Amino acid sequence: MFDIVVIGGGHAGVEAAWISQQFGLKVAILSLPGIGLASTPCNPAVGGVGKGQVVREIDALGGLMGRLADLSAIQYRTLNESKGYAVQSTRVQVDKDAYSRNAEKIIAEETTIEVLRDKAVEIDREEGIFNITLESSIKIQSRRVIITAGTFLSGLLHTGEEKTSGGRTGCVPGPGLQALIKEIKLNPLRFKTGTPARLNKNSIDFSVMDPQESDEHSLNFHFAHEPKQRFLEQVSCYLSRTNEDTLGIIRSNKDRSPIFNGQIKGVGPRYCPSIEDKAFRYPDRNSHHVFVEPEGLETDSVYPNGISTSLPKEVQEAFIRTIPGLENAEILVHGYAVEYDVVDTTQLDRALEHTEVPGLFFAGQINGTSGYEEAAGQGLIAGLNASLGLVGRSKLHLKREESYIGVMVEDLVTQKRDEPYRLFTARNERRLFVREDNTFLRMAPYRLSLGLNTNLDQSLSLLVSEYEVVMNLLSSYRYRENQENREHFLTQGYGTFAPNITLSELLKRSFLDPVAVLTNELLRAGIVVDSRVVRTAAISNKYAGYIDRAKIDLDRVDRFENKKIDYTDLLKSSNISTECKQRISEVRPETFGQLKRIQGIRPATLATVAGNFN
Repeated sequence: MFDIVVIGGGHAGVEAAWISQQFGLKVAILSLPGIGLASTPCNPAVGGVGKGQVVREIDALGGLMGRLADLSAIQYRTLNESKGYAVQSTRVQVDKDAYSRNAEKIIAEETTIEVLRDKAVEIDREEGIFNITLESSIKIQSRRVIITAGTFLSGLLHTGEEKTSGGRTGCVPGPGLQALIKEIKLNPLRFKTGTPARLNKNSIDFSVMDPQESDEHSLNFHFAHEPKQRFLEQVSCYLSRTNEDTLGIIRSNKDRSPIFNGQIKGVGPRYCPSIEDKAFRYPDRNSHHVFVEPEGLETDSVYPNGISTSLPKEVQEAFIRTIPGLENAEILVHGYAVEYDVVDTTQLDRALEHTEVPGLFFAGQINGTSGYEEAAGQGLIAGLNASLGLVGRSKLHLKREESYIGVMVEDLVTQKRDEPYRLFTARNERRLFVREDNTFLRMAPYRLSLGLNTNLDQSLSLLVSEYEVVMNLLSSYRYRENQENREHFLTQGYGTFAPNITLSELLKRSFLDPVAVLTNELLRAGIVVDSRVVRTAAISNKYAGYIDRAKIDLDRVDRFENKKIDYTDLLKSSNISTECKQRISEVRPETFGQLKRIQGIRPATLATVAGNFN
């Protein structure tokens, strides 16, 4: 008898198992033979805009993804660096083999986690206990079940006219969702995702591409690692572009595309489109970025990010070889699309537990999401809540105004999905507050509420205490009128000295880097503080006014529920995104409240409309 059985050993499954064992529970991971834990079947990259915040939230809550990413990273980048601290996100390219090896090693070291290389074929429940029948005919029992099956449930692969059963290339599928769980009517949806061909790096001319080197200044994800520590050799990625010849070949083969000829029934992701989608969505545009990214240090395989496709093999070969640097590219694995079952997430609560089957949780791509980070975040939430229920504790819910994971979970369970979900910073109403740098501050209360008292808990408590000390110092420390301070301002380039100026006021000067200035001033005063605390205090101080104004905007949004609107005016606005306009034109809302409840309407759109009210 297990306390928790996790069905699926991907990113969601690993996080669910890892957090559950921290409660001293007996956990099993069911993973198909031949597939490594936490494998990366698509692009082996972790983080990105909005997603980097999720990885840090997972890490601060006691999850594993940040640690694995650092141990396996072969390139670091800070995205949105030119736009300022408030919207920056970390992204790393990882060695896919190293990532999975590290996951296997860490999980194997935990004696309360057992990995079973088998496939679940049926789940039923009797007197609150789940009976799980495996393909090997073995039956196991568990008090809780977390399904993290990714794209494997009734998975179907498409490459041109070729159709193959499987959750990914070279892997057998699992049963359909309804066949797996017969107890309730699930009405699974069918979604679709895709991946590009894999290319042999030895057949690529990188000299005609733009190199993108690893950033030595980007910060690690994991709390216990030194901020800029690197565990593996760092390498470059490369940028090329499609052209008129590329898109011409694709457009001339529309009738052979499973996406357009009716062969694929599942709905694909709007925000991670295939190259076929791009070709017909943007008919006047022929240049699209192609990021040529290595899949590891010991493999010749590279990932051409940006040209996901399910076109026939010979068409793939033709259009790929029109791209500069890929004229002689050798294809190791052709691109393909995969259709799979997903659960209706409106049947789940905010703990990701099914509302009709207590003890049954869902997490990851089976919930209609896309991305390793989103999957891992859901796995953590499902694992936490399954565990808390077993130890007699209340469920844990992350507030959307305090975390990107909270935004994602609330979006999933309150809106019926009509396409794969992807997390964006624009989905968060308080994105100036929900930043990477202050993750420890936002997540500490949640982690400490678990009462686990680990080294992580002690580190979080110390960081929060130091932060409070520094923030008090910012407002209380004043520079007195004397020659020493005047000369200090001059030599440091701080600008005109103002008698009795506070440290807080100094950091807000627009031409200064607040993090560098605060670091310098603390050193001058002989105050030693963790660099993460310095960074968060400086940025929080810098953006305090913007954060306060954003809160006022949100309060205004809530006041205008019954205000009349003319949707035709919104369709003409240059401040509203094309996606939001599409949804507005379909629903044609008459009041602000109706607009607010349209699925996919962004907070920025609501703020724009609310700003027009008197």
